[in-house]
Order: sequence, then structure tokens, then C-alpha cells
Amino acid sequence: MLYQLQFQSYRRPFKYPLQTSHGTWKVREGILLQLTNQTGQVGRGEIAPLSWFGSETLEQALDFCRQLPTIFMEDTIFDIPYALPACQFGFEMAQEQVSGFRFQVSEFEEQPMDSALVQSALLPAGEGALSVWKKLWQAGYRTFKWKIGVEALEIELALLERLAHDLPKAARLRLDANGGLSMEAAIAWLSACDSVSADLSVRSPIIEYLEQPLPPSQLAQMMELSKQHSTPLALDESVATLAQLQDCHTQGWPGIFIIKPAISGSPRRLRQFFQDHSIDAVFSSVFETEIGRQAGLQLAAELGNRDRAMGYGTEHWFDE
Repeated sequence: MLYQLQFQSYRRPFKYPLQTSHGTWKVREGILLQLTNQTGQVGRGEIAPLSWFGSETLEQALDFCRQLPTIFMEDTIFDIPYALPACQFGFEMAQEQVSGFRFQVSEFEEQPMDSALVQSALLPAGEGALSVWKKLWQAGYRTFKWKIGVEALEIELALLERLAHDLPKAARLRLDANGGLSMEAAIAWLSACDSVSADLSVRSPIIEYLEQPLPPSQLAQMMELSKQHSTPLALDESVATLAQLQDCHTQGWPGIFIIKPAISGSPRRLRQFFQDHSIDAVFSSVFETEIGRQAGLQLAAELGNRDRAMGYGTEHWFDE
């Protein structure tokens, strides 16, 4: 099978700068691509790198697209190097559209992806979360993610206390440190989370999990922390690519895995991993456009833990 390639880069400013322990993010940049086969069938994909998570850079992805001939064989797609996981995802999802691939999740087939899967909404870091959650609650969200490790520990712990008590009984809160905490801060956060959950014991724990408290290099320490506290831990940066996911699973990670399909690599290989292993997985956005979002939601519907909200409630971060 031969494919014709067209691609273009894009810049998508955030409505407000996104604050994380990695720094301030103002513009989402990526690549939209289109594959057309010999019979005129079209598939669209998106390359949305996140280099500080371990994917290729945008420039590396552009260089790969530029060096491809305008028309190439299908095998070229499946031979994209592991060092280009966002390219693997974008090209393979476009190829699946061209080939007419249809995933098998019968209960979702008649519904749009956004209504078929429960979503978690991303809150702003800091004090802004105290007011923003109310608008998102009115919009129908019941699970919220809050970025931590951005301000001083004492300030954020005080905000956690207020946020946890303000949220309605049906709400769930996820805390995301993006690997930016010290061991001492991680213990303080987990102790605070355990305490909040104990104080609100009349309902299910409001804090669903703490995500990636320590850097990926400290997996052993996170495994030890998971044994010492009742608040569950989730890996994110540690499992950014499929190779990292496989490695952490092999080492026996007992908790939750956050999967960002747009930078995980090959969807074919990701499906194979899930066929071979049963894991507690939450699929999450990297602030893609609608093209990458729908491709990620497709994989979430196929492979994710449907008892948990998926992390694609991010569209309110953009104007359009």
C-alpha cells in the first residue's frame, strides 16, 4: 500500500499559561498530518511531542516529516524509530483511519467519544483552583486534577485543605506533582492526603491519587511510599513511553499507570501490551487538537479502566 503525505505545523496558545513543576507553558505546538492511499481514502493524525516528558522535540518530529518522500510504502510507518514516539502515534493512527480499522468496544460504538467516557477536568495551579472547579462542576465534571509543586509547600497544603472541604461529596480530586517533589515534600503531601481522607471518612476518599510525586529515577522510593500511605500513587512521567511502561511494570509497580497515548509510541504495540497485561490505567491528554484527542479517546475506550475518569478534560484551557 502506498500513501501520500501532507503535513503542517500549528501553534495553539493557552487561554492562560499552564503552571507545572516543569515551568510555565504558554503555547501548544505540534504537527497535523494527512495520509491518502491509492484509492483516495484519507486518514488524519497528529504529532504532539512533549519533550520534557521524554518524547522527541517538535523540531525532531518536523525533521522526520520533511525527510519522508511525498509518497511512501506502508512499511515506512511501522518502521518509525522508537526515539520518535509521538511520530509513531500520529502516523499509525492516521494509517488506521485509512485502512478502516474500527475498535471493538460495543457499548461505546453509538456514542461520541466525549460522552462515552467520563472525564477529569484540569484545574489551574494555586488558589485559582478554588473558584474554577465550580464552573467545571456546573459543566458536568465530577473528577478534578490539580497541579502541585508549583508554590511553597505550606501554601499548597493549606489550599488542599480548603479545596477538599469545598468540593461536593460526589467529587474526586487528583493531585499531580509532575515529579517535582523532594522525598520530604512527598511524605508531607501523602500525610496530608491521608489526613484529609480520614477527616472526610463519611464518604469515599475524596483524593483519588497522588500522581508522580518523585522523578522517574526514584521508582524504588515511590514503591516504598506506596506501602506506607493509604493514598494511592500513580506513575506519569515514569511511564511516558511504552518502553518505560514495560520497564515499570516489569519492576512490579503496584499502583496506577497514567498513559499519554500521543507520546506513548505505537498504538499497535500499546494494544499488545494491554492484551498481555492487566493494569489499572488512566488515559490522559497532552493538550492535543481534536484530531489527536479523538485518537487518544479511542484508545482510552479500548484499554482504559472505565471505573476511573479519563484525563481529557482540558479543552477549557483554549479559546476555541
